Amino acid sequence: MDAAFRRASYLAGEGLATATFLALRMGRPLLLEGEPGVGKTEVARTLSRILDGPLIRLQCYEGIDASRALYEWDYARQMLYVRALQQGEITTPEAVAQIYGPDFLLERPLLRAIRTSGPRVLLIDEIDRADDEFEAFLLEILDDYGVTVPEIGRFVAEEPPVVVMTSNRTRELHGALKRRCLYHWIDFPDANREAEIIRLRAPEVGAELAHSVATAVKRLREVDLIKLPGAAEAIDWAKALALLGAGAAAGPAGLATLGWVIKSHEDETRARAVVEAFAS
Repeated sequence: MDAAFRRASYLAGEGLATATFLALRMGRPLLLEGEPGVGKTEVARTLSRILDGPLIRLQCYEGIDASRALYEWDYARQMLYVRALQQGEITTPEAVAQIYGPDFLLERPLLRAIRTSGPRVLLIDEIDRADDEFEAFLLEILDDYGVTVPEIGRFVAEEPPVVVMTSNRTRELHGALKRRCLYHWIDFPDANREAEIIRLRAPEVGAELAHSVATAVKRLREVDLIKLPGAAEAIDWAKALALLGAGAAAGPAGLATLGWVIKSHEDETRARAVVEAFAS
């Protein structure tokens, strides 16, 4: 599993590779928690490449409900269809019944994941942003991977999708959900591993520059910043420095490209001090 991740340009490590292997073999959802930017969502993207199947993503947010996650009716097309019925343009006996038929059903991520055949990955991203009611609804779906559309009937997955759930831990998830999942915490990598990640995702970045960026990012994470830089920011910073011909994440080039790792004005002063000290 670790080798498969690496071939797909993701350094998983033994812990994550083992958790993913077991989730796949045991047919259980994989719940990934960790700070923003540690690569939780990228695990699902990488799995879809490994399995050579589509990635179906459900982005959670405050106020999301079942209709946004399961299905909706295409009301605009239904109204046009009703108008055609009224004007006599459609006269088949079953025409009225077809108003709430498959042709007007808009699949949302959960229903799409259930109805899609073959290998596919269902990413339920940032589940901690949804409310308790949606979490309880999700439990019902994950129990048998089936859903009933009253006007059409029940859809049940022939083969369950691979499910990856992510959480930034803005709130504690319910125990009932966690019991159904294989849990794994993803932490920020150390400097050596981050340098390896940078080199894997950005081969044009030299080893010395990659290690310099990884060390600087590690120091930035030790400062009280509003938004800690993740692996994606480290990779982008290294690419920007390489484009400028810089050999390290220090000096004028490092300060000029801080916008790749710092995402708020409040963090800028602290970050500049870290980079300036790093240069010395």
